[in-house]
Amino acid sequence: MRSLPATLSLCLTLFAVHAASPRASVHAQTLKRVVLDTDANNELDDQHAIAYMLFSGDVFDVEAITVNRTRGGGDVEMQAAEAERITTLAGLRRVFPVFRGANGSFAEIAPHVGESNFDGASAVNEIIRQAKAAGSPLTLVPVGKLTNVALALKKDPSIASKVRVVWLGSNYPEPGEYNQENDEGALQYVLDTNVPFEIALVRYGTPSGTDHVRVTRDEIHARMPGKGPRVRVPITGRHGGKFSTFGDYSVNLFDHIELSGTPPSRALYDMAAVAIVKNPAWAKSRKIPAPKLENGKWVERPDNTRTITLWESFDRDAILNDFYATMDRPVLAR
Repeated sequence: MRSLPATLSLCLTLFAVHAASPRASVHAQTLKRVVLDTDANNELDDQHAIAYMLFSGDVFDVEAITVNRTRGGGDVEMQAAEAERITTLAGLRRVFPVFRGANGSFAEIAPHVGESNFDGASAVNEIIRQAKAAGSPLTLVPVGKLTNVALALKKDPSIASKVRVVWLGSNYPEPGEYNQENDEGALQYVLDTNVPFEIALVRYGTPSGTDHVRVTRDEIHARMPGKGPRVRVPITGRHGGKFSTFGDYSVNLFDHIELSGTPPSRALYDMAAVAIVKNPAWAKSRKIPAPKLENGKWVERPDNTRTITLWESFDRDAILNDFYATMDRPVLAR
C-alpha cells in the first residue's frame, strides 16, 4: 500500500504530465480559423458549402458565418434565413449566429464605413473582430460577392496582415462570372490591397475550374438522404416541406434546381472552394501579378509587384469523396 505522500506525489506527477500533454492544445492550434461569407439563398452550392464546413469540425475552427445580397435569392434577410436553415439543421444555430452584411455595393457603402451604422455593418465588424482576435491567422472564405470583405479592409486596413482571403469567383482570364459581376468595385479594391488573395476559379463550362465539381440529381438522391445530424424540431425549407436533416434538404434543393450539361448536373462551386482550404492538394495553384478588371474585362499588369494566387484543375473525385465521407460521419464545429 502506498503512503499518502507517495500517492499525492504520483497524482501530481500524472496531473502535470496530462496538463503538459500537447494533444488537446496542438489539436486546437492545428484547426484552421475560418469565416464563411455567403449569399446563401442564391442557388444551392452555398448551402452545401456551409454544411461541409460545419461538419468538418476536425479541420475547421469556424468563427462566424456572414451573408450578403447578390442578384438572386432576395435581400440580405432572405440570404440570412437560408444560412440559418443550415445552421439549424446542423444543430448549431445557437453556436453560430449569422451576421447580416451588405445589400448594396462597395462603391455605395465605402464612404460610410466610418459611421456607427452602415449597410452591412454587422458582418463587416464581425470580420474585423475575428481578424484581430488572438490565435492563428484567419482565413476568409467569401463565396459570393466580395463586398463584405472589401468593406472590412477599407474600414480597418490593419487586418490585411492578419487574414488570408480565398474567394470563389471569376472565369479569369475570360470575362464574366456571377460573383464577380455582382460587385466589380469590391473585387478591384481587394486586388489593389496588400492582402493575401486567392481565387478559386469558376470557369463555366470548362474542366479547369470549380464548374468541374458537378453532381447529378441521381447521385444526390443516392448519397444524401438522411445524412447529417437529426434535429428534433424540423425546419421549413426554402421550397416548402419539413426537414430534420441536411441530407434530406439537399435532395429537396436539387429537386428544385435547373440542371445543365451532359449528363444533366449541377456544380457545387462554393463547396469546392471550402474543400481546397481544407486540403490544398485537391487543386493546383499558381501565382500571377495581380491584374486589373476594367469594364468587365481582365487587363494584365505584368510589372505589378503584387501577386495573387489562382486555384484551378480541381480534383472532382477527391473533393466529392471527402464531401460524402463528411456527410456520412460529420464532426460538428464548435
